[in-house]
Amino acid sequence: MESLESNELWFVTGSQRLYGDEALRQVEEDSRAIVRGLEAGGQIPVRVVAKPALTSADSIRALALEANRSATCVGIIAWMHTFSPAKMWIAGVTALQKPLLHLHTQFDRELPWATIDMDFMNLHQSAHGDREFGYLLTRLGVSRKVVVGHWTEPEVAERIANWSRAASGWATARRLRVARFGDNMRDVAVTEGDKVEAQARFGVSVNGYSVSDLSRLVAEVTDRDVATKITEYMDQYDVMDELRPNGSRHASLREAAAIEVALRDFLTEGGFGAFTDTFENLDGLAQLPGIAVQRLMADGYGFGAEGDWKTAMLVRLMKVMAIGLDGGTSFMEDYTYDLTGPNSKVLGAHMLEVCPSIAGGRPTCEIHPLAIGGKPDPVRLVFTAPPGEAVVAGLVDMGSRFRLVANVIDVVEPDEALPKLPVARAVWKPRPNLRTAAEAWLLAGGPHHTSFSMALPIECLSDFADIAGIELLVIDEQTKIRDVRNELRWNAPYYRQSNWT
Repeated sequence: MESLESNELWFVTGSQRLYGDEALRQVEEDSRAIVRGLEAGGQIPVRVVAKPALTSADSIRALALEANRSATCVGIIAWMHTFSPAKMWIAGVTALQKPLLHLHTQFDRELPWATIDMDFMNLHQSAHGDREFGYLLTRLGVSRKVVVGHWTEPEVAERIANWSRAASGWATARRLRVARFGDNMRDVAVTEGDKVEAQARFGVSVNGYSVSDLSRLVAEVTDRDVATKITEYMDQYDVMDELRPNGSRHASLREAAAIEVALRDFLTEGGFGAFTDTFENLDGLAQLPGIAVQRLMADGYGFGAEGDWKTAMLVRLMKVMAIGLDGGTSFMEDYTYDLTGPNSKVLGAHMLEVCPSIAGGRPTCEIHPLAIGGKPDPVRLVFTAPPGEAVVAGLVDMGSRFRLVANVIDVVEPDEALPKLPVARAVWKPRPNLRTAAEAWLLAGGPHHTSFSMALPIECLSDFADIAGIELLVIDEQTKIRDVRNELRWNAPYYRQSNWT
């Protein structure tokens, strides 16, 4: 998985020339000190870069255009150190195409009550300078994140860090390419969607390919490449005896390895960050890709089963946003329930394709029958996710807009061992409880395929939805069905009007 360290947040300070050159020099020095402090805290995963103080409409617009052109700048942090008349910002903020965070802070944390004078007051004007800036952004309808607090507070850095992850996800979306092998599973509704609108809204390019494009590459994989891959399997997993060299089903492991080599080469050569397949179209493949998909996800690729390109996209973006955080992110599906009253739980799984980044221990490499697809048994990794807080999120096409539905959950240990369930899985209790969470999810039209993350805070998804301009429904410990119904009703005209304008 790549790093976020090559991404940058540009720290932009607003001021004016009313107070003279000496005051401006102090503004610049204070701004650089804040940037050094944010960088030194180690919470923000991207670089924070100090830019010169802005004191004119021309310099503000020039910086906005420079940020738009920059391949490394993923967002702007704006702070009004002194009073910066906001009409100067109109041309710049309307031209800006990168995410914006408004930091409402001031340089000194405490007032020096005994010595405070007008020189101090003139250099600590954020209390009204930021209000001037905030008014203008609201007046112009500019979407932004607002963070309030002293710049030395860990909570402030944490919120900036979460937003920087969302901004990095957005930067990834603008250039993401998704490969689809085959089409959607026949007659399924929720995995359909408007790929043109997805590219217009997110920047994601979704294109289809024949499975034969992949199977031809599988046939070209060398014995040496297969042997290298099998060595990796033997080193990283507990491989069942039948699949080991000289085992009765070792040929199936070799087929799975060849599929992984070919699939990885296809995605690398095409510059794809996510992909889909479907068990209804396996032309030329000896088995449905299982371990290949799991290992590619572990390396950061997004995936969606049965042609679900929206989930493949979401898994990739959430993986990018979670880089460097503890815990993994995976394709997931709410598969079945344990309906035992207040203790009710979800057993999440899929036929094969759950990412080992969420494994609670060393996965086992196994082969078992698969009753669909009409192909020989596929190889897969089997494991159980460990306990902990997580989030499951699904992206749906509502026809006139996209809606992101997210449920905060608590992953728990299974009540008993699962010796006959030959797939990777996670067991969780939805917040506030299964009854309310499931009802809210159904009312929102949430999908059955999701992106499951034990790493990503819910604030990152909220920030991403704001940046992308899409609807978000969060289901958590505070959720009440009456509120959900009202929120969905209110959102409908808001986003209809938003899309018109």
